[in-house]
Amino acid sequence: MTKEELITLCLNGKKACADTPFGANGATAVRHTQNGKWFALIFVLEGKLCVNLKCQPVKADFWRSVYHGVQPAWHMNKTHWNKVEMDTDVLPCDLQEMINDSYALTK
Repeated sequence: MTKEELITLCLNGKKACADTPFGANGATAVRHTQNGKWFALIFVLEGKLCVNLKCQPVKADFWRSVYHGVQPAWHMNKTHWNKVEMDTDVLPCDLQEMINDSYALTK
């Protein structure tokens, strides 16, 4: 999956926009258009495309136990945010569920 495809997946059917608050070569924040809160932060870490997504603590632990590609979020609250690495063992349907949950929790 490319960065552009991941951004499109995050924006799909949502009242949201993507911007680059850290400069054009930095991370992309996907945020609500109404309140400006982030629900996804897309970035490259050690050559891997990743996204930080907010989740309830119980679900955060669940996703981490199910997938090797889901870990505590990089530079975020590790209780409420997960880092999901693209092109790992995470199923597309579960990635979409994580994105939708993050969107709902930050609304």
